[in-house]
Amino acid sequence: MELPSKLLENAVNEMSQLPGIGKRTALRLVLHLLKQPVDQTQGLTAALASMRNDIQYCKECHTISDSDICGICSNLSRDKTIICVVEDVRDVMAIENTGMFKGVYHVLGGKISPIEGIGPSQLKINSLVEKVKNNAVSEIIFALSSTMEGDTTNFYIYKQIKDFTLKTSTIARGIAVGDELEYADEVTLGRSLLNRIPFEISIKQ
Repeated sequence: MELPSKLLENAVNEMSQLPGIGKRTALRLVLHLLKQPVDQTQGLTAALASMRNDIQYCKECHTISDSDICGICSNLSRDKTIICVVEDVRDVMAIENTGMFKGVYHVLGGKISPIEGIGPSQLKINSLVEKVKNNAVSEIIFALSSTMEGDTTNFYIYKQIKDFTLKTSTIARGIAVGDELEYADEVTLGRSLLNRIPFEISIKQ
């Protein structure tokens, strides 16, 4: 794609790095930004720079936060003995939108995937196991997507904690096999949480 300006070309190349954004879409977005008032474009770039430089991760659950402890973990009304294990912040937002979960979360930061070179040591699994060892947990809810990688990750964690006295459960299969939580409608996801089943049963199915 021949462009009349190297500056424009650089902006298009950077924009096209975003997921689902091809060169043509990137060009359309960049030209749109170019037509906007300077302060509006500068506001966008400043917000992106601030997000990248200043955003933090909760020390307790590892979700994205503006401070050391996120709003959910610092909320005294949440039951910290019930932990819902999810892949990333998108799953936290999806479950929070149901309004049906009053526990807290543990964000792994991904799923075990040998094909992609992601092993247990690259995920936030050890800190979850430590919470269990400290007898601070009554139930672990596995809420990873029902894919091979999600099931593998669930089973790996289960093996690390199965000898401790606590309940392990998984969301009901109202979520179709292979689906990601962020794409589930709120009613289905909420019911899957309320109707969760013991994890031991899920691995025998």
